Amino acid sequence: MAQDSRLFHSYQRSQKTITGGDVIALILVIALLYVGVRLAINAPEVIPGPDISLSPSTLPIYALFSVGRMAAAYLLSVAFSLVYGRVAAYHKNAEKVLMPLLDVLQSVPILSFLPVVLLSLSSILPEGIAAELASIILIFTSQAWNITFAWYQSLTTIPKELKEASSIFRLNTWMKFKSLELPFGMISLIWNSMMSWAGGWFFLMAAEIFTVGSRDFRLPGLGAYLNEAANQSDYRAIFGGVGVLILTVILLDQLVWRPLIAWSDRYKLEMVENDVQPTSWFLDLMRKANVTRFFSNKILTPLSECFDMLTLKQHLKALQPKEEKNHHKWIIVVSLIVFISGLGYALIRAAEMLFSVPIIQWWNIVLGVGATFIRVIIALAIALSWTIALGVLIGTNRRLAAILQPIVQVTASIPATALFPVLLLFILNLKNGLDIAAVLLMLMGTQWYLLFNIIAGASAIPQDLIYTSKLMGLSGWQRWRTLILPAIFPYLVTGAITASGGAWNASIVAEYQKFGGQTLTTTGIGSLIAQATASGDYPLLLASTLSMIITVVLVNRLFWRRLYRLAEEKYRME
Repeated sequence: MAQDSRLFHSYQRSQKTITGGDVIALILVIALLYVGVRLAINAPEVIPGPDISLSPSTLPIYALFSVGRMAAAYLLSVAFSLVYGRVAAYHKNAEKVLMPLLDVLQSVPILSFLPVVLLSLSSILPEGIAAELASIILIFTSQAWNITFAWYQSLTTIPKELKEASSIFRLNTWMKFKSLELPFGMISLIWNSMMSWAGGWFFLMAAEIFTVGSRDFRLPGLGAYLNEAANQSDYRAIFGGVGVLILTVILLDQLVWRPLIAWSDRYKLEMVENDVQPTSWFLDLMRKANVTRFFSNKILTPLSECFDMLTLKQHLKALQPKEEKNHHKWIIVVSLIVFISGLGYALIRAAEMLFSVPIIQWWNIVLGVGATFIRVIIALAIALSWTIALGVLIGTNRRLAAILQPIVQVTASIPATALFPVLLLFILNLKNGLDIAAVLLMLMGTQWYLLFNIIAGASAIPQDLIYTSKLMGLSGWQRWRTLILPAIFPYLVTGAITASGGAWNASIVAEYQKFGGQTLTTTGIGSLIAQATASGDYPLLLASTLSMIITVVLVNRLFWRRLYRLAEEKYRME
């Protein structure tokens, strides 16, 4: 009866559509958007940009600049995800605010928010620093959400017997993280990191070439190089830039991601090893190197043991009874009053800005949301039609994965915006050509979120369960229904959430394009956001951005969140 009661209450929670956490999250985002818009109004009217050289000798340093921005954003994303996801997974009261807030944040159209971030930062920081910081923030917002969702999903699906074992051994927070949580979530974290890094190239290119009227926010990097080469119709430079980009992706795959995949295979939850283990020549080389052994034995291991002892002492101190000190409570109360007052003021001013939007524009926003929603569904359906089969094939076949995984990684890392003008040449003459092109760009920018998560889920299927399904003589469909689909279901939900959010975000560039000296637009909320940005219509920008956010949050709460609860309660690997 107790178990039935828990399931009933969990079911009740999953049926709620909009919670107090959703409302709080939306209020915070509205206030943040308004503050950004107000600061953007005070930005300098003219900002000179850098000189971008098309000399081949500049390509290595430009590649280093781009990789440096990506690395800074990625490290920030991982640190954010580990803390945020853990707090949301283990504190139910915090989860009621943090997960709705994460839904809202991942639904914010990054490219529509970029001008607000750039203009607001340029009003309070030096021009070069503002552009660099804005690019890192943009890449961070494209990388962090799916890593956080994957980490949260891993923590909420840890088998109960492993949790009980950690409690029996009385592991403190650090040892539990080190010995249970991180190993269990490692495969999902690595595959989502690869996806985040691949998706980050798309937004890096956008950040490095961004201009608003007479304000030039371009940054030296591969994106600015390719953009300048295209503007000058320098095909030699275009091929050179794309070649360096592909070479950079291949080097990162061989020196970083392949070694991490081979190393993470040790954390697979299984009783029987796979016949074919993932390999990495660079990882084998590093394991044999004397420098690696010296660093591991003389530096890394002693530091780890020292840190373990330090956390253990802190844990023992925390268990001792302490007297509560209340003399600082008034500082918290005053700070909370000031924060709420500022939040209320920002909401009032944001409401005034929204009321200034004409009725006809609100009607256009409703039509735009509906049109983009249909395109998102089509793009997601197309992505699901092929990523499930290919992802399972790569995740369960090591020999095939050794061939296809680098190809997938390189293909996913090539920015879809670089190929979009070529698509327009062939599609624009067709009936509803721009609508078709918009769906294709959404698909190109979001299908990889699904594929990488499905690969991660298939890779995590225990080998003993695969052998058992073969011994039982399960047919193809029976094997999929009883083993494969249930095993990858949590990963599939994570990938679908981030893919749908990415499709909404890609609508900003998919529905509004400057091509051949003319501006091409189609009905959609992304088109409205792009037009408001280009014309400096900040009330329309705020209204259309909030409309997109609210729509995505409603979809997440009505559909995706229920699937998340189902994955947590029914498809746990235990």
